[in-house]
Amino acid sequence: MFLSEYFQHKRDCKFKQAQRRDRIASLPEVYRSPITPSDKEILSAPIESLVSKVQNGTTQPLSILHAYGKLALKAHLSTNCLTEILIPSAEQWIASAQSGTNKPQPGENPLPNLKGPLAGIPVSLKDTIIVGGYDTTVGYSSFIGNDDGKDGAMVRMLKDMGAVPHVKTNCPITLLSFESGNDVWGRTTNPFKRGYSPGGSTGGESALLAMGGSRIGVGSDVAGSVRLPAHWGGCYSLRCSTGRWPKAGIRTSMPGQEGVPSVYSPMTRTLGDLRYFTREVIKFQPWRYDGTVHPLAWRGEVEKEFEEKKKLKVGLMWSDGVVDPSPACRRALEMVVNALKAKGHEVVDLEGEHAPPDMFEGLKIASLVLNADGGQMFDSFRKPGEWLDTGAAQIRWLANLWNPLRYVYYLWVKYIRRDSVWAGLVENWRPQSAFENWKLVAQREAYRAKWFEWWNQQGLDVIVSPPNATPALPLDAMKDAVSSCGYTFLFNLLDYSAGVLPVTHVKVELDELPKDFNIKKLNGVACGAFKYYDAMAMDGLPVGVQVVGRRLEEEKVLAVMQRVEDALGDEKYRLMDVEGVRLD
Repeated sequence: MFLSEYFQHKRDCKFKQAQRRDRIASLPEVYRSPITPSDKEILSAPIESLVSKVQNGTTQPLSILHAYGKLALKAHLSTNCLTEILIPSAEQWIASAQSGTNKPQPGENPLPNLKGPLAGIPVSLKDTIIVGGYDTTVGYSSFIGNDDGKDGAMVRMLKDMGAVPHVKTNCPITLLSFESGNDVWGRTTNPFKRGYSPGGSTGGESALLAMGGSRIGVGSDVAGSVRLPAHWGGCYSLRCSTGRWPKAGIRTSMPGQEGVPSVYSPMTRTLGDLRYFTREVIKFQPWRYDGTVHPLAWRGEVEKEFEEKKKLKVGLMWSDGVVDPSPACRRALEMVVNALKAKGHEVVDLEGEHAPPDMFEGLKIASLVLNADGGQMFDSFRKPGEWLDTGAAQIRWLANLWNPLRYVYYLWVKYIRRDSVWAGLVENWRPQSAFENWKLVAQREAYRAKWFEWWNQQGLDVIVSPPNATPALPLDAMKDAVSSCGYTFLFNLLDYSAGVLPVTHVKVELDELPKDFNIKKLNGVACGAFKYYDAMAMDGLPVGVQVVGRRLEEEKVLAVMQRVEDALGDEKYRLMDVEGVRLD
């Protein structure tokens, strides 16, 4: 039984990869032709400008698809970022809309709205999002062949807005890793350095956006899964609060997990596109497509208030209380702090009397409540012999330890290694009973209340922090660094709105570790991250910062992200050049 299922798994993976290869090979020759001057004009235009040109008929959607399709294939060749190739369906869909033929029957997928707020714009989608006519594998071979021919609610909404889904992008099996690889599709690499991760779990998306194969995309975030890839891949993202962005019409590795709800959220190549995309989706009333979305209209007055507010009060989070930032990430934060101060804004170090509630407590609660099943659900979909991400393997190994052995390990870590941080995480790392899970949820709510009161007392507009302690890590580093996620995971637990924007690149001459740096003095979580920090090897990798607001404050966060980027002025991050096109 084991062997037959294993060999079937291998055959299924081989089939999907061959199907992807054949779909790429069968595309019209235009997708393999050089970038033309008209392509460059399209690729360099903001989404809002392209939409206007499609609406007035001066630019054809097929031309836009050709331009972005070319770069999507180049990005895939370099990074293995794509899963399902939707381009053939996109071409037919556009042709039907323009000719007025083949009107859909009731219940069928709609034709694109070429007068809508995303008219003719290619949009890339994380592999977890359901598109009719294509599988939604989530990196599991057991999900191969699950297409029912119908678009999920999120894709129906995007199509009604006029968007043209053109590709789906890779993610890690289990969705619990800052890498993006699986047996079904293979492993995605960082476009800046091949041996490094593009992040996860929405890592295929960040690789594609960095290389210009898309300008707007959708991913999901349960512990930083759109923000970390933006930081590691040099693009932009917004983690929306629950109920602000639709999540119906997806498949996941952890159905039923609500301790730290996963949210779907936008990722883009530029900040202008992130603001436009987010604004137009919410203005399109996504609650008509997904009953979990709050009927909360876009608050333009809030956006305008923080665009114009003369003096912002910004809380500066230098550390998540577990892993201090690496020199490169600290330098990026310093650049932002200096730029904000130069513009007259008030910056408050969140230390001493201004310190927030214990952030390590938040990491412990979040880790246990997210994995209250001990990894049983994500493992239940795996075929015998199917590769498991090294970070998820660490999660499962700890959860499956015999309880007396885990206790001995806890005692050894705490009293022999004298590492209270790692000991605090592993002490109760096991499947929780329903009673224990309820208590964890109660702890979560009490912790949220502490933050609510603290923020009120501080009177902050936003917090700025690193998105992670390090720039992109090498492939397979998650076996050691899986728990180094506090900078993002904390705000999932709190359900705060948070965005990431790129600021700089690693520079070996500025970002080396101090000569007296001793990794042996670090706690186990920090040691797992800093084990791979090497400024010389990482030279040129992107480095971003995170801007955090409170729950349902997407308008404010986006406006402040713009204020930060404007304050940086000439030091603003420069996007990757692709085919000689300045894609700003």
